[in-house]
Amino acid sequence: MSHDSRRRGLTALALTGALAFGLAACGGSDSDGDGGGGDSGSPITIGTSLPLTGEFSQPGQAAEQGYKIWQDTVNAAGGLLGRDVELVVKDDASNQNTIVADYNALIGQDKVDLLLGTFSSLLNLPASAVAEKNQMVYVEPAGGSPDMFNRGFQYLFFAQQATADRQGLVFADWVANLPEDQRPKTAAYPTLDDPFAAPVVEGAKAALEAAGVETVYEETYAIDTKNFDTIVSAMKSKDPDLVFHGAQFEDGVGMTRAMLKADFKPDMFFETNAPSFGDQYSEGVGADNTEGVFYAVSHHPDADTPGNAEFVKAYEDEYGGLPPEDAADAYAAGQVLQAAVEAVGSIDDQGALADWLRENEVDTILGPLSWADTGAPTGEFLIGQWQDGVAQIVLPEEASTAEIELEWSPGGAG
Repeated sequence: MSHDSRRRGLTALALTGALAFGLAACGGSDSDGDGGGGDSGSPITIGTSLPLTGEFSQPGQAAEQGYKIWQDTVNAAGGLLGRDVELVVKDDASNQNTIVADYNALIGQDKVDLLLGTFSSLLNLPASAVAEKNQMVYVEPAGGSPDMFNRGFQYLFFAQQATADRQGLVFADWVANLPEDQRPKTAAYPTLDDPFAAPVVEGAKAALEAAGVETVYEETYAIDTKNFDTIVSAMKSKDPDLVFHGAQFEDGVGMTRAMLKADFKPDMFFETNAPSFGDQYSEGVGADNTEGVFYAVSHHPDADTPGNAEFVKAYEDEYGGLPPEDAADAYAAGQVLQAAVEAVGSIDDQGALADWLRENEVDTILGPLSWADTGAPTGEFLIGQWQDGVAQIVLPEEASTAEIELEWSPGGAG
């Protein structure tokens, strides 16, 4: 099945699955007309379901950490509209059907006042359909598939800088402008069958081919793939200068390990998602094998953005180590929702919250975020690279924390 066909199928599944679970109409409002807000002394409840177990448990747990730090930060500063924030978190076990049931329960049974999104386009597709049917603002921290934003939704917003199809373009444009003797001539594109990973690869592949980089290998593999030896052997036989890998965390680590085992070391290596996991990635592939790996990323711990230093310190104090990207994205999603509520001055009118977000820019730890009418963000991603065992920002130049290294050099970290 082609990427486009599969994503159309996922969209259909998201919509029909949501309806099949019996959505409550306008779940954001109670019959007494208080808009689900409760009395002024009660906490504002914010519901989310996250993949705390299953295939996406690693980023799901990181997202929960980010949400909890945001909750604690808001409450320490006096709350939201003068009321404490209380998160209601469910575990969707990385399952599309479960997440539909969870968001229906959050709205219909728990009667939460507000919603925050889950991790991955695969899960946000059906979850956002529940929110849309119930006319509740849905700010998602991670779900950049373009198919999220072609459904005419009015309450959906993505709290990162760009959709998936644009997240590799800064890197591709940089490659295209390298001197001819440094520019890769050939590329391989192994890709997880995933509605986020595939568009990242497709967007970058089109840009690189337009720049004259020949595609010598492409393969889409199933989400439950654990053994990557066959893929790596096939790639190695084509001897590409660049491998551009569309991955989540576990398969990203697995593919890298298989490449190292096969002594397959292309000159350049770009991988989505996995390298953004900080210490978890470094431990997964070996610190000295990270050297020179490129990746697209939304956040850097050293970024001079509003609240970032405080967020990084709070994460280190609570969980130890530097925050992974998914924790930062979740924190930013909370910042986006908070900005809308504080600007409108109420949680009773979800339409007013959505209208405000479409018309305004929000300062977050990721930088300023703004949205098209579809809820898709209008910015550009950062490009990171591992150097000397540390994740750096190398593109764009004005945001860089280090100069670019041209080659992947496993075993080369100091």
